[in-house]
Amino acid sequence: MRALRNPFGSLPPEVAVLTAVAFSVALGFGIVAPAIPLFAKDFGVSNFAAGAVISVFALVRFASAPMAGRFVNRFGERLVLATGIGIVGVSSLLAGFSGNYTQLLVLRGIGGLGSAMFTVSSFALLLRVVAPDQRGRAAGTYQTGFLLGAIAGPAFGGPLTAWSLRAPFFVYATTLLVAGTLATVFLARTALREHEVIAGTADHAPTPLGTALRSSAYRAAVANNFAVGWAIFGVRSSLIPLFVVEGLRLGPSWTGAGLVLSAAVQGLVLIPAGRLVDTRGRRPFLRAGAAFSLVAGVAMAFAGGAPLFLAGMALYGTGSALLGVSSAAVVGDVIGGRGGTPVAAFQMASDAGAFLGPLVAGALADTASFEVAFLATAAVSGLAFVSTLVMPETQRDPLTTDP
Repeated sequence: MRALRNPFGSLPPEVAVLTAVAFSVALGFGIVAPAIPLFAKDFGVSNFAAGAVISVFALVRFASAPMAGRFVNRFGERLVLATGIGIVGVSSLLAGFSGNYTQLLVLRGIGGLGSAMFTVSSFALLLRVVAPDQRGRAAGTYQTGFLLGAIAGPAFGGPLTAWSLRAPFFVYATTLLVAGTLATVFLARTALREHEVIAGTADHAPTPLGTALRSSAYRAAVANNFAVGWAIFGVRSSLIPLFVVEGLRLGPSWTGAGLVLSAAVQGLVLIPAGRLVDTRGRRPFLRAGAAFSLVAGVAMAFAGGAPLFLAGMALYGTGSALLGVSSAAVVGDVIGGRGGTPVAAFQMASDAGAFLGPLVAGALADTASFEVAFLATAAVSGLAFVSTLVMPETQRDPLTTDP
């Protein structure tokens, strides 16, 4: 495909603001994550109850995503974004002052609502302010912010948690409130209409979810985001530590090495992948990302030692990067840059995969073997890959839908 002329010359400054906010959110979450189960246990509860504090955040986030999408359509991305960050920040601050387990549980649930509002609105705003031929690069830049924050967060969170179980909540709240305030002030001056006129999307009303679902390209993006949630955010985080120690009989340090390698590869691929998606089309790289994830699952299933394990982790990092930018660009193409509810459904697919993946893969590892668990994960990626075989290329005709 011939490269499209970039009407901006570079990405709009709003992309940098949203990326900085994404970094702050991921950094803060990485700081507070090690403290959450330990803080819960400090109230004398069981391991199950401590885990519930983590699960309630994810559950409320998933359940409230459709509402967040409707809020975006009704009140606009910027108001929902500011409100969402504010909810997460204030709830985290109050969680640090929790006097009992119930207060901590409720406040983390409220934080899940704010997280859904932030995630849906920030991604919807990102797609709205960029031109069609910038969507891949914008998504790659935005996701790099999340990735860097997620890597840096635990490095600060561990020592901070060792010093105080409450301090990480206060630090998280502070970074969120500062970032949210600065972003709100800057984004308030954003001329959305100007961006839409330049991008050629000024006449696009918010796309309903039903309209988006009629597009096989959108369905393929959703299917692959579910597979990313299952394999990358779910199984990679939950099963890999057990697989390394119990399956490969390696030391725990190999888990860290594999996760760092996967994140490093993902970070290196994101920006070039975004450029390729904008100049060569979405479909080839959505297919390639699904194929890399499929091969990664197979490699993990047959890994008998460190070399193939590390290769599989590198493949997961490559697949995650390719899928992240290409699926985001496809969604932006299908909705013409506008549509809170399709964005919410797209995000929910990843959350659903991240929730189901560890449960199913863990059960298979318990009842059968790690090999079966990883082959099942590869099968999910394989089904997502099949969905890309029947989709049209959306870059030329953003509103392509199936009969």
